[in-house]
Amino acid sequence: MARKIGTGFLLLLLVAVLIFLVGQRQIGERLYNRAVERNAGVDRVAEWPDGLYAYVCGSGSPMPDAQRAGPCIAVVAGRRAFIFDVGSGAIRKLQPLAFPMDRLDAAFLTHLHSDHFDSLGELMLQAWIAGQRDSPLPVYGPEGTDRVVAGFIEAYTIDRGFRIAHHGPEVARPGGFGAEARIIDDVGTAPHTVHQSDGVTIRAIRVDHRPVEPALAFRVEYAGRALVISGDTVRSEQLAQLARGADVLFHEALNPRMVGEIGTTLAERGNAAGAKIMADIPDYHTSPEDAARVAQKADVEALVLYHLVPAPPVSLIGPAFLGESGQHFDGRIELAKDGMLVSLPAREQSVLFDEML
Repeated sequence: MARKIGTGFLLLLLVAVLIFLVGQRQIGERLYNRAVERNAGVDRVAEWPDGLYAYVCGSGSPMPDAQRAGPCIAVVAGRRAFIFDVGSGAIRKLQPLAFPMDRLDAAFLTHLHSDHFDSLGELMLQAWIAGQRDSPLPVYGPEGTDRVVAGFIEAYTIDRGFRIAHHGPEVARPGGFGAEARIIDDVGTAPHTVHQSDGVTIRAIRVDHRPVEPALAFRVEYAGRALVISGDTVRSEQLAQLARGADVLFHEALNPRMVGEIGTTLAERGNAAGAKIMADIPDYHTSPEDAARVAQKADVEALVLYHLVPAPPVSLIGPAFLGESGQHFDGRIELAKDGMLVSLPAREQSVLFDEML
């Protein structure tokens, strides 16, 4: 009798497992189909109020980080869209962020450290195919940008031929492949207009990231709102002037004590080269406290620290990274995360923060 009950129970259990597995597959298919219906080909940004929007598509540093892409800030201003720097992995963050690739007007490079442009090839591809471009993507940057762009075009030329052959010229439009370098070579320490279109003005200045020269910071203005992107720099009075009265300042940040701790540990473990790098990098970046001082002098509403070195792996470490920043800036301070969206509605004063990932 016990054996019959045991066999019957096993049969019932097997049937239950089979029903669960079949049901699980059906549930999964329904969820997937709903996600496709909700997202594929939908311009969610079209429903947003007019204004200036900044997506953090990369908040990390050259240090490998599974949670953070390399430095990247994407901006939507009315019907126009722009990308500032394209660090490793950053472009793959844009689709789930609902970034409208078909509105992309141009990309801007703050400087030519590889961690700020190493996803340029992927951006060219997405701008071409997903953005349905008929002409190459303009890429604004300092002297040398033409060489960088030419290198990526050469690397992707074979792929270009494959995609045109597979999808046809109506989809992979031959004239839209690649990028066109536009050198910003007449910028000094006073703000200089480098782009204007449909009420959007983008200005630039030189900042100090020696031995990397030139290095640029950018200010984007639209509908009475403004944001500033520092790029890589030491504490800069010129940057404070560029950011004067802006709503948000996106400023790079390096914590010297934390970087020093990494260097000390590497030296103790015999990695002299790694320790040397950790000793070198603080002298051409800005500490969180100094970024706060720049924000205070600029009288901005909010300071967002991005391109974090080293990026805090968990939120609990955030206050330690910020150090004494709060004592030097009266406004709101945020540590950037990939997927952060900062919204500046047109002709208002509110600064809104959301997480989209």
